[in-house]
Amino acid sequence: MNILIIGSGGREHTLSWKISQSELCDQLYIAPGNGGTSQHGENISINANDHEGIIQIIKDKNIEMIVVGPEVPLVAGLKADIKDAVDHPPVFVGPGKSGAILEGSKAYSKEFMKKYDVPTAAYGTFDASTVDEAFAFLDSLSAPYVLKADGLAAGKGVLILDDIDEAKAELKEMFSGKFGDASTTVVIEEFLDGIEFSVFVLTDGKSYVVLPEAKDYKRIGEGDTGLNTGGMGAISPVSFVDDALMQQVTDKIIEPTVRGIQEEKMDYRGFVFIGLINCGGTVKVIEYNCRLGDPETEVVIPRVKNDLVPILYSLGDQSLSNHKIETIDDHAATVMLVSGGYPGSYAKGKDIELPDSHDGTIVFHAGTKIEDGQLQTNGGRVIAVTSMHADFTDAVNQSMSIANQIQFEGKYFRTDIGKDLL
Repeated sequence: MNILIIGSGGREHTLSWKISQSELCDQLYIAPGNGGTSQHGENISINANDHEGIIQIIKDKNIEMIVVGPEVPLVAGLKADIKDAVDHPPVFVGPGKSGAILEGSKAYSKEFMKKYDVPTAAYGTFDASTVDEAFAFLDSLSAPYVLKADGLAAGKGVLILDDIDEAKAELKEMFSGKFGDASTTVVIEEFLDGIEFSVFVLTDGKSYVVLPEAKDYKRIGEGDTGLNTGGMGAISPVSFVDDALMQQVTDKIIEPTVRGIQEEKMDYRGFVFIGLINCGGTVKVIEYNCRLGDPETEVVIPRVKNDLVPILYSLGDQSLSNHKIETIDDHAATVMLVSGGYPGSYAKGKDIELPDSHDGTIVFHAGTKIEDGQLQTNGGRVIAVTSMHADFTDAVNQSMSIANQIQFEGKYFRTDIGKDLL
């Protein structure tokens, strides 16, 4: 079959790498793709949010399955637009607008968790008309204070602040457009103290399967300090996630989440990313995403033993219950190489030199492009280096070794990925 992947990051390169290995994949297209995805299929230079352009690709290339990587097209209703415009729509891996709201509105997702008894942080939802109530709610909490823009803010809409006066000032800035329309409504949460990890569920709206869990590293600096980023690395499996903890996640979080999707009659056939925090043995939900995470995808998908294509295709006729995820036991460790200055301003167009050999390691491209035959940087997060090994330490060390060998001006990466779990 002909398959189209939407997106341009490390997540999409990982999916391209995996899907291209399937005997069921005849032609693979990636829109827009990056400098690495072209190794596995044909890049089509079109914006991931260009619904009309994507519809034209589906018609021109006889696409039979479409896999959407980023959240914005999902929240914007790409699935419905395709259904309205194409006589025989392809199998669509991703929720419709009614399901993507789990990520598109933090206020909605918190109400959803409350309704279906999914454990999460205490919270309140406010807008500019209820600023006095918002201040009173902040006063009832202990530091640090968590402010979340309700809508999509490109991963930048969450503030964690230690000072109450600063929190109130930032809240007013958010109401005044600090994050555009995304922060006209703000969710204020209690701060949860614990260690984070993520689980990844694939559902056809009736049944579900669970992919390997992962832990990512969000801060720019060593020791998880400094500004938040899109992710500086990830590991899978996660040492503290044992069978008992995973059973708690299944019973208390996954099962009620899938039940809620069914009872709300959401159009949901795709991935549910569940961001979790282990608070001394009690697991709570931080957030839902309506797609796979990045860089977690770069450690989760390589550990999936199955051919991914028939599993994804089964979403079309809701026959996912016929499939079971088989997991490779090896440890996977990803180190993200970023441009100098990231997550602030950074330069693009820097030449990248890759090592001649990196056996045992997969180099997934994120923000790269090929210009006149030369691989160059084209984003803040540039390359994800993923190694797999039976020994966790060896997997981490191998990724660090290859990260050191890759060269581009301004290159930076954290050298402590996974060390907190040793």
